[in-house]
Formats: sequence, structure tokens, C-alpha cells
Amino acid sequence: MAESKKEEKPEAVSEGTAVEHALNIYVGNVIHLFLSLLAIFILAAAAIAGYETVVREFPKLWQPTDEYKALQVVIGNILLVAIAAELGLLLLFHRTSAAVEVIIFVIARKIVTPDIKAYELLLSVIALCGLLIVRFYYMPGKPK
Repeated sequence: MAESKKEEKPEAVSEGTAVEHALNIYVGNVIHLFLSLLAIFILAAAAIAGYETVVREFPKLWQPTDEYKALQVVIGNILLVAIAAELGLLLLFHRTSAAVEVIIFVIARKIVTPDIKAYELLLSVIALCGLLIVRFYYMPGKPK
């Protein structure tokens, strides 16, 4: 008679008791909800800032005073809105590519400030080139 062998199923590695597992799920959901709300607030603030830039700063480009300074303010504000949008994505999806893109926008915003020193500009450009290389060649997914 053939002996019946029990199939051994590997048990899932538990990290604690059932209470700890339920608590981990509950705390994880609360943290995810908090980060989602924070991302919504950041995106709302970015939308308000974008509207204010269009309404208040764009008309200054056509005034005969200082168009160059107005352009710097507009570009700085647009990059700030982009930083907020990418930060919202980072809070929601926790992707490394979103973190790299936030840093790229921060460096780009620093580059357009009028009071940047030459060595800061050089270091910013080197850092920006390095991050772009990392983003397009070493990050997973298709380059955009």
C-alpha cells in the first residue's frame, strides 16, 4: 500500500500576532489617507498659486517697466507650481522617479534666481545634468 504523503505547504512568514497585523494594516491605511489629504492640499495650493501667477504676474510682462524681472518671477512661480505637483505625486505614489523629478525642478528653480553666484550656477548645472542622466538611463521605465 502506498503511503499518502502530506503535501507540505510553506506557511507565510508572519511578522507578529493577528493583532499586530491588524494594527499594521490600520496604521498603514491612516498614513496613506493622511498623505493623500496632504497631497490634495498641496495640489490645491499649487492651483491657487498658478491662478495668481496668471492673473497677477503675466500682465507685468507687457508693461514697459522691467520685463526681464517679471519673466524671472513668472518662471520661478511656474517651477514652484511644478515642484508642488511633483511633490503631490511623490506623496501619493512613493516612486523614486518622482523624487528625482522634484529635485530636478528645485535645482531648475534655483538656476533662474537673479542673485545666483557663478559657482552655485556651475554646481547646479552639474547636478541637473547628473540627475537628468540618472532619470533617463538608470531609472526603471521608459524615458519620457
